[in-house]
Formats: sequence, structure tokens, C-alpha cells
Amino acid sequence: MFKRVVIKLSGEALAGKSITKFYDDNIISGIVLQIKELAEKGVGVALVVGGGNIWRGRDNNVNIDKVRTDQIGMMATVMNALYLADSFERAGVDAKVMTPVIVGTVTEQFSKRAALDHMDKKGVVIFAAGTGHPFFSTDTIAAIRTAELEACALLFAKNVDGVYTADPKKDGNATKLDQITYRQVIENNMTVIDTAASAICEQQGILSIIFGLDEPGAIVKCATGDNDVIYQIGTRVEA
Repeated sequence: MFKRVVIKLSGEALAGKSITKFYDDNIISGIVLQIKELAEKGVGVALVVGGGNIWRGRDNNVNIDKVRTDQIGMMATVMNALYLADSFERAGVDAKVMTPVIVGTVTEQFSKRAALDHMDKKGVVIFAAGTGHPFFSTDTIAAIRTAELEACALLFAKNVDGVYTADPKKDGNATKLDQITYRQVIENNMTVIDTAASAICEQQGILSIIFGLDEPGAIVKCATGDNDVIYQIGTRVEA
């Protein structure tokens, strides 16, 4: 079992298959209960949440300034983090929302020491607002926080169970890969992790696991660190 993990959770995952609601409470409840189980086992858990269920800049008005688009996206992640925090607290898990920029009294500004102290007390830290700067994705801040917190692994919860040789939804011959390197991700322009995040993970020697959230108990299974289990539900990515 890993001692400490950072989980990158997309905003789309919070909505499930709904096209009319931002949140699917059944899916969120499943995520919360798995992370609660890990915390009770002594695993330090931090989440980085995206905002794609509320705002995806590339899908909106192309005339909007790129910086403003990214700022709106950052605020969407704060909304998601607050919703998750409430879900955790109703399940009996103390949740702290941290951002790299001050958001009034709504969130706490990021502090490595405060984050680690909270995780050591079996609480969950949720990172929102990305890096606080435009032009960086939530993948990037997930890589940065994993390095800062000296976490054992970065877990990417996706809607597909790992990395494939091609898009499995378009190519019936696509095969799943057990493991891959960040260099392969970068050189082959794969979209599973963005380039900036891949470069940081490669430089810092971070282990990433890309897995499908639909698999029952997937988060707990990934956090065991058992390769046989990981290969069944996802793909290892290493330097």
C-alpha cells in the first residue's frame, strides 16, 4: 500500500453520464467511500480536481480571451472542490480545500506543511484553481503537488482503463499497454497526460497510474501498489 498518493480527478468524472447535471451523487459517493477507506488505512490522500463538467474553454466561445477562459475554468474547479469537500464531510472525512491563490474565506492558500499535517490526521486535501496561472492544465498542478508532497504515486482517474496503442473507441485492434514511459507519451504526442505534466513527472521520477474509474474499487486497488492488480485495471507510466 502506498503511503501517500495524489489523485487527479476530472470534472467530467463527477458528472458521470449526465448531460443535464454537473454532479452524479452516486459516482461521487463511490469515490468518497474509497478515499475514506484509504485514509482509514493510513494512506495520505490529496485530490486535484478538474472543472470540465462546468466549463471547458476549448468548447466555448472562441472569441473569449484565452486568459479569461482559463480563469473561468479555475473557478469551476473551486466549485467542484467545495462540492466534494461537503460530500467528504457528510461521510465523516475532514476535507480541506486549498488553492494557490486567495479565494476570500472560501478556501485556504496552499501550504505544504498544512497539507501534510491534514493528511497525516486522516483528512483529505482537495487542490483547486490549478496553478493559479493561465495556460496550465490541472494535470500540471497534479504533477507539481505530487512532487511537492513527496507522494508515492500520482493516480489519474479516467473514463478508459489505461493507455492503448490507439483510441479503443475508434480502433477495434487497439491493445492496452501495461506500462509506458513519459518520453513515449511526449514523443508520440499522446493525450493521456499533458506534455508539461509528463515532463515534470519524468524529471522528478514520479510514478503515475492511469486507470478507469468505472472499475469497482479502482482507487483502492491502484493504491495497493501491486503491479499485477494495476496491470489489470490500468497502465503504469514511469521515467
